[in-house]
Amino acid sequence: SSVERVLSAFRSVSGDEGVSVGSAVREQHGRDESVHRCQPPDVVVFPRSVEEVSALAKICHHHQLPMIPFGTGTGLEGGVGALKGGVCFSLRKMDQVLDLHQEDFDVTVEPGVTRKGLNSYLRDTGLWFPVDPGADASLCGMAATSASGTNAVRYGTMRENVLNLEVVLADGTVLHTAGKGRRPRKTSAGYNLTNLFVGSEGTLGIITKATLRLFGIPESMVSAVCSFPSVQSAVDSTVQILQAGVPIARIEFLDDVMINACNRFNNLSYAVTPTLFLEFHGSSKSMEEQVSITEEITRDNGGSDFAWAEDEETRGRLWKARHDAWYAALALRPGCKAYSTDVCVPISRLPQIIVETKEDLIRNNITGPIAGHVGDGNFHCLIVLDPNDPDEVQRVHSFTERLARRALAMDGTCTGEHGIGLGKRALLREEVGPLAIEVMQGLKATLDPKNLMNPGKVL
Repeated sequence: SSVERVLSAFRSVSGDEGVSVGSAVREQHGRDESVHRCQPPDVVVFPRSVEEVSALAKICHHHQLPMIPFGTGTGLEGGVGALKGGVCFSLRKMDQVLDLHQEDFDVTVEPGVTRKGLNSYLRDTGLWFPVDPGADASLCGMAATSASGTNAVRYGTMRENVLNLEVVLADGTVLHTAGKGRRPRKTSAGYNLTNLFVGSEGTLGIITKATLRLFGIPESMVSAVCSFPSVQSAVDSTVQILQAGVPIARIEFLDDVMINACNRFNNLSYAVTPTLFLEFHGSSKSMEEQVSITEEITRDNGGSDFAWAEDEETRGRLWKARHDAWYAALALRPGCKAYSTDVCVPISRLPQIIVETKEDLIRNNITGPIAGHVGDGNFHCLIVLDPNDPDEVQRVHSFTERLARRALAMDGTCTGEHGIGLGKRALLREEVGPLAIEVMQGLKATLDPKNLMNPGKVL
């Protein structure tokens, strides 16, 4: 009877069609793109406004029901699983782009708006939002995991590009992290609450609006691809390009195994050696200068097979290899699953960690092509494994722990962009130390004393 009471309270807020207990809907909301098993919630609600989110949260708070926010389900760390059951807040019906200020280069979006959706809305304004994690993720979900991607070397991660958030807290109160409606380019006012919620993975509140920084679409874009004799020479080139002050927009590394997989998947014919994919944004005049400096640096480091692409179609084809890396890796072993690691280290340590990681993969007979955002020191091993082979699953698990600890030993982090979620909680403690964890737990206890917001994640 108490279940019925709660459900009818939910229905009085969101209507009959805004509440679902069907098993297919619950299963769909109990998993993301990670290898973690599906853990469905007891009920899924589909609020249409911040007022509904707040009213539903008050009901959950009163009945002590866990709350799990859900955007598009493209996360990679099991962040949406309902470990203790409870209520999943599926935010896809809140899909409005609210306040676009073209002359101020900012926009406010609801949680159902995705990255591609926003950029298509902005198409005729000469503006774009450049943070690109690959998937067409929801922008508030990207804020919740502090996502980034190929453009971060030039435009930063979500952390640098969120100006304000509207958040519904565990008891249903609505917080504006930088003050209601405020959107200055910079502020020194008080504690940085906005960045407390960026990367909190739904454990402190439900993000219902995000005010984001926009950028002008560059006059021209040029892409290039270049092969290298070794990992070291590719990374040396990266460091020297950055040191030369070239405002490079993307600089991506693919190892020989990854290039081979991309060649096979996309019918390409790149040299099977460590490779850099580069992209430059700017005016036509500045392009020439950036390109000639880069070409000189890569040649000095033994780079060869240098190919340029200026028109959109050729650029698209050139980058398709990088964008399809995940599927190209999966195609190496049809019927298997993929898991992506995402450690990040200071750039100077990148050659050492990639070489040691490749040796570790070979030694343990693990398929793991490497692709990385070398401009940030961040790389992914796209590990392809058979989830039904317990021996292989164990080998991969041990490998990922070793890789994370290798990154920590080099003053890096266990996660550059995917988040902590379920699988990296022990590593987080090693990374920041017990005192920092205590401070985080104190913040969590202040904002969510009943531990109802996405329990069991991060901490």
